[in-house]
Amino acid sequence: MADAQAPSAPGAGASIGMRREILVVLPGLLLAIMLAMLDQLIVGTALPRIVGDLGGVAHLSWVVTAYVLASTITTPLYGKLGDMYGRKKLFMTAIVIFLAGSALAGLSQSMTMLITFRAIQGLGAGGLMVSAIAIIGDLVSPRERGQYMGYIMAVMMIATIGGPLLGGWITESFSWRWIFYINLPIGGVALAYLAATLKLPKRHIGHRVDYLGAAVLAVAATAVVLAATWGGTQYAWLSPQIIGLGVVAVLGVASFIWIESRAAEPILPMHIFRGRNFSLVSALSFLTGLAMFGAITFLPLYQQTVQGASPTVSGLLLTPMMVGVMITSLISGQVTTRTGRYRALPILGAAGMTAGIGLLSMLGVHTSRVTSALFMVVLGLGMGFLMQLTTLLAQNSVEPRDIGVASSSRLFFQQIGGSIGVAAFGAIFARRLQDALTTVSPNVHIATSGGQLNPATVKALPPAIQHDVFYAITHAVQSVFLWALPATVLAFALTWFLKEVPLRGRAPAEEPAAPELVG
Repeated sequence: MADAQAPSAPGAGASIGMRREILVVLPGLLLAIMLAMLDQLIVGTALPRIVGDLGGVAHLSWVVTAYVLASTITTPLYGKLGDMYGRKKLFMTAIVIFLAGSALAGLSQSMTMLITFRAIQGLGAGGLMVSAIAIIGDLVSPRERGQYMGYIMAVMMIATIGGPLLGGWITESFSWRWIFYINLPIGGVALAYLAATLKLPKRHIGHRVDYLGAAVLAVAATAVVLAATWGGTQYAWLSPQIIGLGVVAVLGVASFIWIESRAAEPILPMHIFRGRNFSLVSALSFLTGLAMFGAITFLPLYQQTVQGASPTVSGLLLTPMMVGVMITSLISGQVTTRTGRYRALPILGAAGMTAGIGLLSMLGVHTSRVTSALFMVVLGLGMGFLMQLTTLLAQNSVEPRDIGVASSSRLFFQQIGGSIGVAAFGAIFARRLQDALTTVSPNVHIATSGGQLNPATVKALPPAIQHDVFYAITHAVQSVFLWALPATVLAFALTWFLKEVPLRGRAPAEEPAAPELVG
């Protein structure tokens, strides 16, 4: 018995060493993730001021779309190149590109310049999230990885709630340009900190980069995002433009699969989808992105109009959801670390998300803030269990050499799902709003743009008309959550097919053949 336990001491020491190393690096990784998340959310509140200074209202949506599109199409490339050549230099390069884009965006003198520089920001942002998650995968074993992913989830939710608040405060107190300039000191600290503390295995694989696959994937992803962004707003869903984008997307996906099945070093190896868990996780990421980002987008509008909250209070009213996410993220991390078992957690998460979306579909004109907060707690508890485990399962479903690809693919599917969800639910919201207004107040016409409605416009209406508008907004929000419900139900059904594959107990960096560390 003593002989069987003897080898455990070195492994335990290595585990403690790696845990200490990840705790040293973690603040820098979280700062980089905060940068990527904040900049995706902070710009929205400043858009009216930006248009006032630069003009170009017709191209306003591209300030957001250019960033999302660039980050989405580069995410898989960062994941694959990190697997091939190591992540540290690639990660640092992504931060530098992001900061350069931020500085240029703040200096923009026209809408065209701003859109261009936002795209440059997106090119860097595509590498921030995926590289940080993959680096944790390099340093920590799957068995222990869950607790660190919980920190990432907490940072993401803080950014989701704090982004609009910070954007509004900076815009009012200083200038909209500072929503970009603020990235420079934060990113500079993260860059210097990671340069000094991050040590990763040196790797270089002398294969060709799959540039053709990357280009075709970029075309397909661009077509999907543009169709989701323009459909029902700038162009009708059955217009030649949207149908043409749909055809390009389908042909692009088919071509990409054909190219990847024959490439020597594919950017997204098809063999990783042969595993049941990875395919299921990809589908779950898409569905949760669609339901979560698509539906939650409209909660602040309901709070600021029907519930009469200010923009600042509206952000604070989302705090219960963030608390729910943080609680279950930390719980799931501890459970997987201590027991190595996890299959029940995504099932509970999907059930919680379904319950939360279902409860939010019952929001009414007279629903109190306390009641809606309880609904959001339920949703947050489910999100924390489900989203926490999808990254862990994706990484544990592939070989260590494919951790970057697994991380980037999961994030890619979530981003695509979110883009489609925001656009599709925006169209549903706008249609339901107008239908409800036509029913209760045929003579009232309030302009909507992509499902957005100005709370100040509603507040200025006479009380009788205002009540009808509250009813219409509530009806539209209910419709959005009802349409999101099938996605979470399907996600719940898919979680039952997950197979509990044992979590690896050692990180790739701890393997005996690990190469020298580089600084």
